[in-house]
Amino acid sequence: MNENLINGKWLGGASTLQSWNPSDTRELVGDYAAADAEQMQQAVAAARAAFGAWQHTTTQMRSDFLQRVANQMMAEKESLGLLVSREAGKTLAEGLGEVVRAAQIFQFFAGECLRYGGESLPSVRPDIGVQISRHALGVVSLITPWNFPIAIPAWKIAPALAFGNTLVLKPSEYTPGVAHALFRILAAQGLPPGVANLVNGSGKHAAQGLLSGVDAVSFTGSVHVGQSIAQTAIGEMIRLQLEMGGKNPLVVLDDADLDVAVECALNGAFFSAGQRCTASSRLIVTEGIHDRFVDALTARMRAMVVGNSLDKATQIGPVINQSQFDKIQHYLDLGKREGAELVEGGSPVEAATPGYFVRPALFTGSHNAMRINQEEIFGPVASVIKVADYDEALVTANDTRFGLSAGICTTSLRAANHFRLHVRSGLAMVNLPTAGLDYHVPFGGTRASSYGPREQGRYAVDFYTSTKTAYIAY
Repeated sequence: MNENLINGKWLGGASTLQSWNPSDTRELVGDYAAADAEQMQQAVAAARAAFGAWQHTTTQMRSDFLQRVANQMMAEKESLGLLVSREAGKTLAEGLGEVVRAAQIFQFFAGECLRYGGESLPSVRPDIGVQISRHALGVVSLITPWNFPIAIPAWKIAPALAFGNTLVLKPSEYTPGVAHALFRILAAQGLPPGVANLVNGSGKHAAQGLLSGVDAVSFTGSVHVGQSIAQTAIGEMIRLQLEMGGKNPLVVLDDADLDVAVECALNGAFFSAGQRCTASSRLIVTEGIHDRFVDALTARMRAMVVGNSLDKATQIGPVINQSQFDKIQHYLDLGKREGAELVEGGSPVEAATPGYFVRPALFTGSHNAMRINQEEIFGPVASVIKVADYDEALVTANDTRFGLSAGICTTSLRAANHFRLHVRSGLAMVNLPTAGLDYHVPFGGTRASSYGPREQGRYAVDFYTSTKTAYIAY
């Protein structure tokens, strides 16, 4: 039994949850202790008790700790990457890459906690100085999804600890093994009791146990759950950071390099089995290049190898579970009923092992009002929307309640710059996939995609600290 970490002790839970390999549904990854709301509150209490001492540790001590964690993650990257692949269904390359990214995040914040500082300003009044300083918030609840089971916890845990906060992490019940492995490393590198606590369990229990007695909550997941968390958190006067859904457009103009456009669409829409909030699910293509683009993209899709994530030849692994597989099939049927044409993919894939494999799917003849173009599917499904010109493409790109990532493929500097400035999204990509970003820059979107301060990079300090303004008479 793999236990929860509360106040420095590995403890059993109120119940048990099991993690299964989506590439081979016969393989049990492990049994994990599941906390109920009461045990989650114990974790919050432990974090509260540890906060006073942790916030007053030196920045050098916190930096050294985060650097040791990064170093150990890199030392174990092969085994950790394999675990990510087994539990989340990512290809071996994706699993290894995610672990390396998570280690880089810890390394980055090992440096940031030495330099986040404050400001010294003159007052507008004589003989008075102003000192602006940053201070840790306190106890932070972190609730993370399964699609990036080590990178997303890393980009929440590392800044929380770097800036002097204590925390409780509740990972997805579908990927408890990866979170357990990460906390094993944290504990082995000298994590003080109560500073970071791990509780596996259901989202229902998290809503009951992790939104009371804390100072902030950072959540990544669905819009529906995010809205529910927001309603509770506002009543508790808790600081909020929500990263939710996306329905991201990739615009392809007539003047685009066709090979570049196809690669951007293929990578953005279908890699990681389309289970990325930044995936390109709406391909908005102008008339002059439309047919050539569709032909070239479908040819590339047919050549993609779908299968067991542990097979080195696999390019697209399984979706996470039966529920997600069924949801994808529902939207494929819905798209056809709405009048779109399924020109490629969508069928289940028979592999050497039983798993949730589906061929990447492409619709054509769709229009933006269709539900397949307005609702997040979170799978390897994309729709082509034909438009007349750039102006219609931009209007279509912005015609969504989401606003996370958007891309354009063009050789026109004027169109690229206009799109970058006028698309309503937090991320804008030019001749690049809509998915994929660096760890040292801010991440987040607009409208239903995000709420609250940005994640990642030096901008994370805005969420994990509060500012104090002090006036000093000379």
